[in-house]
Amino acid sequence: MSNKNEEITQKEKPLLSWASHPFRDFPLTSIFLVIFIIIIAFSLWRIAVEIWDMPLFYYLGLTFLLLSLMPYFIKTKYEFYEDKVVIYYWIIKVKKRYDDFGCFYADKKGIMLGTFKMPRRLDAFRGQSIRFSKTKTEKEEIFKILKEKIGEKY
Repeated sequence: MSNKNEEITQKEKPLLSWASHPFRDFPLTSIFLVIFIIIIAFSLWRIAVEIWDMPLFYYLGLTFLLLSLMPYFIKTKYEFYEDKVVIYYWIIKVKKRYDDFGCFYADKKGIMLGTFKMPRRLDAFRGQSIRFSKTKTEKEEIFKILKEKIGEKY
């Protein structure tokens, strides 16, 4: 009985896990981003509220902008298991099986898991982006795991 319990806890233990928080890890980029958001908010206010007299467009535009940039501001935790990848955003949990992906390749800040057998432009929409931590200590290990589970790296 205890061996069975050990197997269950071993299966549930991640092979690799780390957290990424780009807003804190890249302070200079974060400062520029906040300045950019302030400029966009001011410009959108001038156009939508002062010129068009449509404050709804201002609130909708700013909401869409901030929601699209949300992954940059919140901490993201990645866990790689034997059969799946689990990604924890602030209140969202995403589970993907390795079978869902056909290839993987390195991008600017991490790895892109693509749904096709070769890299495609649709990967940004259909695939899953995995961001490294600032120290990138998990980089070599994650490449080993993905090569075993998904296949050849592009």
